[in-house]
Amino acid sequence: MCGCGNKSFTTESTNDTESRFIDMKRDYYEVLGVGRDAGAEEIKRAYRKLALKYHPDRNQGDPEAEDRFKEAAEAYEVLQDPQKRRIYDLQGHAGVEGTGFRGFTRQEDIFGAFSDIFEEFFGFGAGRRARGFGSEDGSDLQYDVAVSFEDAAKGTEMEIEVPRLEVCTECGGSGAGDGGKASTCPTCRGTGQIVRSQGFFRVASTCPHCSGRGQIISNPCPRCRGEGRVTEKRKVKVRIPAGVDTGSRLRLRWEGEAGIRGGVRGDLYLVIHVEPHEFFERRGNDIFLRMPLSLVQACLGDEVQVPSLDGPQTLVIPPGTQTGATFRMRGHGVPDIRGFGRGDQIVEVTVSIPTKLTDRQKEILREFAAIEKEKEEGGIFRKFFRRFEARSESERKDAAS
Repeated sequence: MCGCGNKSFTTESTNDTESRFIDMKRDYYEVLGVGRDAGAEEIKRAYRKLALKYHPDRNQGDPEAEDRFKEAAEAYEVLQDPQKRRIYDLQGHAGVEGTGFRGFTRQEDIFGAFSDIFEEFFGFGAGRRARGFGSEDGSDLQYDVAVSFEDAAKGTEMEIEVPRLEVCTECGGSGAGDGGKASTCPTCRGTGQIVRSQGFFRVASTCPHCSGRGQIISNPCPRCRGEGRVTEKRKVKVRIPAGVDTGSRLRLRWEGEAGIRGGVRGDLYLVIHVEPHEFFERRGNDIFLRMPLSLVQACLGDEVQVPSLDGPQTLVIPPGTQTGATFRMRGHGVPDIRGFGRGDQIVEVTVSIPTKLTDRQKEILREFAAIEKEKEEGGIFRKFFRRFEARSESERKDAAS
């Protein structure tokens, strides 16, 4: 595991439709605690158990229980639907999102989707609760994470510390101090807007008295100053999937800033920055490595040990290998982030020419050159110049004609 360098912290709009990201979700079968061959009744029973455990009426003010409640509902929505389940088994979360299903961001949506289920489970209505007036969803956050080349290729787990807005524990998010309550704004009468008529048009603007909240806090909480939220540093465990690359964006759902007055918590986006490797270079899902060979190895051939992400691998070098020759080691590259197999490792060899020779080595090379001269009838350079002269003569004849 490596540390996080060059960390930054910014709020981010939720309407970023052009950027691509990887949604950091747990496996739906793992969420419900069932096997991949589980039947419909087993899935339903598992969801009932989790819905009962994390129901908001039994866990008021517990954001973690709220997240688990939404997570279980999302898993059940997919696995109880044969078509969505089939797509999920084949393509994972990305395939389900391709159908238009994005999960649940509000508890009300869950109660609405499964109203009959909740009534069957618990013997009472859905328990749907509207968010308070003036509620506001929390902002998404962006956090830069540096990972090593090996961790990006193999995947890893790490813990990061994120400063974010949390619900004020002093006032419970109400913004009022000493157990007080907010009162209806007398200017806008709780609507949060001032409507003015201009000819045939009616123009609405944010109420300047309550800033659009519709409520006035006469005695604000001293800790959050009436905001209902305070900035705190939170440790978040992150699983970096194998195959990420620089620019990959991971989304951790409901790890952003807390909402205001019952608003939904935002998401946390991690932007990956992969540190360069001393020897390896990534090209798509393939890994490129340039490796030196001695003159003797290149001429006579050899079996050499090549470093890889999976440890040293044996590579057979055939006799007469030239500088620039490449060898492909199948399946030793980077796993595809979408689960479509794994790349290869490409090894390019460079023949290292010795710069300092002993007298004996020089003598051996001269003998070798003499043999080559007899064998090649003047050597390789004589043949090269003969071909060059023949080409030049042909070009002169073509020019003359």
